[in-house]
Amino acid sequence: MSIQERDSQYLWHPYTQHKTAAPPIAITRGEGALLWDENGKQYIDAIASWWVNPYGHSNKYIADAIYKQLTSLEHVLFGGFTHEPAVVLAERLMPLLPDNQKKLFFSDNGSTAVEVALKVALQYFYNKGEKRTKIIAFENAFHGDTFAAMAASGISFFTEAFRGSLIEVTRIPVPLKDSERESIKALQELVATNDYAAFIFEPLVQGAAGMVMYKPEALDSLMSICKSNGIFTIADEVMTGFGKTGKNFACDYLKEQPDMMCLSKALTGGTIPMSITTFTQELFDGFYDDDVNKALFHGHTFTANPTGCAAAIASLELLQTVEMQENIQRINRKHLLFKEEMEKHPRVKQARVLGVIFALDIDRGNEGYYGDFRNRLYDFFIVHGVVLRPVGSTIYILPPYIISNELLGTIYNVIKQAIEEIV
Repeated sequence: MSIQERDSQYLWHPYTQHKTAAPPIAITRGEGALLWDENGKQYIDAIASWWVNPYGHSNKYIADAIYKQLTSLEHVLFGGFTHEPAVVLAERLMPLLPDNQKKLFFSDNGSTAVEVALKVALQYFYNKGEKRTKIIAFENAFHGDTFAAMAASGISFFTEAFRGSLIEVTRIPVPLKDSERESIKALQELVATNDYAAFIFEPLVQGAAGMVMYKPEALDSLMSICKSNGIFTIADEVMTGFGKTGKNFACDYLKEQPDMMCLSKALTGGTIPMSITTFTQELFDGFYDDDVNKALFHGHTFTANPTGCAAAIASLELLQTVEMQENIQRINRKHLLFKEEMEKHPRVKQARVLGVIFALDIDRGNEGYYGDFRNRLYDFFIVHGVVLRPVGSTIYILPPYIISNELLGTIYNVIKQAIEEIV
């Protein structure tokens, strides 16, 4: 039996309606920006496997760091213990963050990084004896699938089944060019109530919404309002972190500094599940007390896993090399040229670029997130050996930083071909 056939006996895949979906493609090998399935077919990984593999598949530098760590200490509990890889990772990461970030907390993935941030925001005010039990988030946000993260997310079909079981979240418009004033006004009305503990946002790019992009100046205005009213700001950099926007973090474009940051995905170069939530000293101090009940009683079995820390250290080292920074700028230049070309296409409504992120909207009206048109696009890309996952009628590229110009050109050409043949 093939891997694909054996898979169907036992496995349940994410975001999949198994009754109607095609069988999953069985991947047996990856190298650089390429993947191969069990039949030997080659695919270009144009989205870095859900944005986690910026340094390419089977990266030897990260693999060697993982192997070396496994031969000395693979894991130890982090409650009451610590270890060198966690300390070194913190020492390497902190200088890259906004200078108000002073403490970090480890967990397992992007959703749990957000979960930790939201719990800290709510408990901070509980510890102080203040009743602030609500959260502010953007419309069409996506922050993860655990309960608090899901509550903060605004894509309704992901969360509809759990309505009424979630923490209370109020949404404001994303501050796009034509809605910035409306967004600011909505926030000003909310903060006046003193009911809100935090404002969580995907800085500059809403990934799952279709790479929706907005200006740093607009976010600065919203963050300033929150700070003036004692509301914590949470930057969900799970997708945007570690070079995706052209800078180490999307927050590097801002004048305001967030109170918390959520990091995952590219943190370990796509090798080992790990995430980090970072905090200001003020937030940490809100839990620092003689009363044990004011501690943050939250943890994960694999918190600060030493092997994951070793992978993250190696990933940070790669990110900071001249070669990798030049790759990011090279991809950005190629994307901008492709954007200029596609903006002239009669079937393209809009194209946009930030760092290594490219997105275009096809002029199709209101297409469903997982509708028939999106599925036909996805199937076309797979047939042509390119891994792309359109969001409704939006096609986006977020490739590994090591991708060649030749492979980028192939991705661009397949997208152009899809627009001509599918649209």
